[in-house]
Amino acid sequence: MTIVKNGDNITLHYKGSLDDGTIFDSSEGAQPLSFKVGDSQVIQGFDEGVRGMEVGERRQIDIPADQAYGDYYEQLVTVVPRTAFPPEVIPSIGLVFEMELPSGESMPVRIIDIEGDDVTLDANHLLAGEALHFDVQLVSIDNE
Repeated sequence: MTIVKNGDNITLHYKGSLDDGTIFDSSEGAQPLSFKVGDSQVIQGFDEGVRGMEVGERRQIDIPADQAYGDYYEQLVTVVPRTAFPPEVIPSIGLVFEMELPSGESMPVRIIDIEGDDVTLDANHLLAGEALHFDVQLVSIDNE
């Protein structure tokens, strides 16, 4: 019996949900997810959760926030004036864009609030601070 181990290329179907039952991602009706186990292609808890599975097996993987997208940090939320945006950009809640840092690196941020001339930006990952729950079914293992 072949089981998933470090270095295997695997393919699986999945459905990801939050503590409140909200589905945040799923391969249902789409191509299954393929990745190399142990190659940092998926979040740590997911990578660890599939190890030991057999083809056809279905498993529930529960991942605490610190093994998923980390904690939610209030210091990554900032308010900027609307004038900080180029004239052709109309800020709207949910808009995601790259913000250049003083170091020259860029970071994705999203607009979470607009009040008058104040625009609130959040650089946390959308799933930061969330425990994630995955229902997965292993489709194949390729250990070449």
